[in-house]
Amino acid sequence: MPSTGRGFTYISTPTQPVTVTLVDTRTNESFYKMDIPAGQQLTFRFSDGTSTSDSAKAQPVTMSWGMWTAGDQVGSLSNQMTAPPASCRRIDITYRTPPEDPPPDPTLLLPPDLDGTTTASGTSGATGGTATLTRPKD
Repeated sequence: MPSTGRGFTYISTPTQPVTVTLVDTRTNESFYKMDIPAGQQLTFRFSDGTSTSDSAKAQPVTMSWGMWTAGDQVGSLSNQMTAPPASCRRIDITYRTPPEDPPPDPTLLLPPDLDGTTTASGTSGATGGTATLTRPKD
């Protein structure tokens, strides 16, 4: 089937999470919406829906899409759905509030002391002083 080039790719990062919405402009309703997880990319492509030389019937416009790890350059668009013609669709891109990833555990960011343990300052232990966390050196 003929297609409209290489398609569209949108990459979502922890600092710029992306939502892609495809809108049918005839009705102003969305026909596809994807909240792309951080670290993933969404690629989609439209067939133009023209008839082939051996068929007199017009083919419907088809959107093929796939989601992969960000940076992947090769893959198959294994999902398909019908879509409005090019003159009747719009791609809306919105950015969600960052960050997307959960905050890291602060005890994992502390450097180890020379004796092989890590001291977390500001936390109180059973005796009211600094609590010593026993963690082997990395």
